[in-house]
Amino acid sequence: MAEEVSVRLSHLLSVCSVGAIVRGSESLMVVQDISTWDLSGGDPLDREIQHVARVQKALGISHALCTPPIESKRNGRSSGWIPALRFPTWMSCVKCGYLHSAPWRRQRLKEEEGSIGDLVRCSRKSGEGHVCGGKLEQTPWVLIHEKGYLGDAPWHDLAHRGSRDPQVRQCKRDWSVPYLWLNERPEGRQLCCSRCKAKANFSRIVGTKVSFPCNTWQQPWIREAPADVSSQAWLVEINDVRVHSPSTRSALVIPPESRIRQGTVTDRLYSSATSRQKVQRAKTDLARRSACRQIAGNFRCTPEEVMDALEEIDRGYPMYGQEIVVTDLLVDEFQVLCEEIPDLREDEDFVTEHHTNAWRELGQTLESGASRRAASAVTNLVAVNRLKEIMVFTGFSRAGGDVAPPDIFGRSNWLPALKLYGEGMFFTLDEEMLERWESVPAIQDRAQEFCTRHSMRPAYGGIELEVSPRFLLCHTLAHLLIRELEASAGYPAASLKERIYCSTGDEPMAGILIYVAVPDEEGSLGGLMDLARPRRFLRLWTKVFESAAWCSFDPVCCEQEGHGPDLLNRAACHACTLVPETSCQYGNVLLDRVFVNGAKPDLPAFLDFAEQLTAPSKA
Repeated sequence: MAEEVSVRLSHLLSVCSVGAIVRGSESLMVVQDISTWDLSGGDPLDREIQHVARVQKALGISHALCTPPIESKRNGRSSGWIPALRFPTWMSCVKCGYLHSAPWRRQRLKEEEGSIGDLVRCSRKSGEGHVCGGKLEQTPWVLIHEKGYLGDAPWHDLAHRGSRDPQVRQCKRDWSVPYLWLNERPEGRQLCCSRCKAKANFSRIVGTKVSFPCNTWQQPWIREAPADVSSQAWLVEINDVRVHSPSTRSALVIPPESRIRQGTVTDRLYSSATSRQKVQRAKTDLARRSACRQIAGNFRCTPEEVMDALEEIDRGYPMYGQEIVVTDLLVDEFQVLCEEIPDLREDEDFVTEHHTNAWRELGQTLESGASRRAASAVTNLVAVNRLKEIMVFTGFSRAGGDVAPPDIFGRSNWLPALKLYGEGMFFTLDEEMLERWESVPAIQDRAQEFCTRHSMRPAYGGIELEVSPRFLLCHTLAHLLIRELEASAGYPAASLKERIYCSTGDEPMAGILIYVAVPDEEGSLGGLMDLARPRRFLRLWTKVFESAAWCSFDPVCCEQEGHGPDLLNRAACHACTLVPETSCQYGNVLLDRVFVNGAKPDLPAFLDFAEQLTAPSKA
């Protein structure tokens, strides 16, 4: 019996992506790889995202970026669904505790007769011939391998492992009848075999490494044996974070691609490979004119407009021979955020409004105090009225191991991607203040501890970064601002994202972009860019430093020597600095409030250097 589950598009590229276990209303399912998506016959390249050559080049992606299929119904047939397989396949009886292997395969289930939960019942017979009839539920334990493999818990092997009893060792697997059962005891679950009387403490086995069975597949939906299972696998619950870790990359669409007029006849024809092929296959002028008339009918325009569009494409639309040069993904975005774009149109995909001059004028009118010090720390203030982000799903991993591609075998010529529209606020920190602050030896020593710990872990989400004092400061300030936007402006922290632009060297960067992006072309409601106006932003920015000065868990929080994943956080906890996982680009690590508010007597606060810059000179 089929079950349909609706998920958000953004979740389809993250927590509900390929290889993830999704909980439906009646069963648990694992999402299959993209080679099985849209089996109704749709071509993924018909959903290709156009005008993203820079994004592909910057992210090092040669595949086409295509949106996932969306459910639709035509002529009574549904299409655009994402296939998933019921998994785990083992079920246990809530009445007697006996385990059954894929019982739905042996019982005839009809949709009109009821749900899976009502129909799948325990078929075990007692010694008197009575059938148990208890309700069966899927077991919540799976086996994960560092190579990305996923399998059912090897129940028979677990019950009989380590025993030297000849009777136990001769007990063979038999999945056709229930003979294994879980016994709930005060000291934990006990896995028992009713045939040879073997017993094992199951509670102690969960969370440990066991042998990966040689008779299982790479993935539940792939009927192919693993290529290499030399190492052992983890037996964990399905809610364990190690079961599935999605790998996504993202980039903003910036000029020149963001300036392309979309929706015109030329752009629609350029984006439709099928329509262009109709004209290209025409062998005579008559056939060519006929194809143009057919396209004009579909586009609701004149054949002459189609002919003009074809000539425009032949001349090199949309780039007209202009080569897209990518120096660095974040460097390019930082530069276009800092510079005013001439002749901006409101229908472009990247629209900014610079408030830098007004911000400086506001700073000059402020009297000495917390607001003036906070204002002097910011040099550029920009409202991003419209932006488009491309989010790409590049694979998944299990147990912190290798990243498996979205199609498992790496044969597909496309990757799932989404266009996200939104708005935000961008600002840069004063470079002179930063240089003075980060040159303090105590600051450098504290940052070096983060560098040492970070060098021992793989790059989070494929993001390579330079862990420096200014990065730790910028990242912590971004989190504090997100929390302040939630507390003062009512924005849910989970809907906000950060983008940190930070580097040292000949062309240093120290910028922060806080934005919201949703898979809706209308974007958000405009409140975030309105908060980038100088006076409103000053109130938020001043409160950021006020909130950084104290945490309800102080002094414990500020005196932490290291906590969180790989001990990559110090003075940062859920009461002061941490944000929802969806908001942080770096996994909620590399955070330290001490870099913002300092710690006497050795570690100065960042704004202490604002006093040096703004203090009146003495005669």
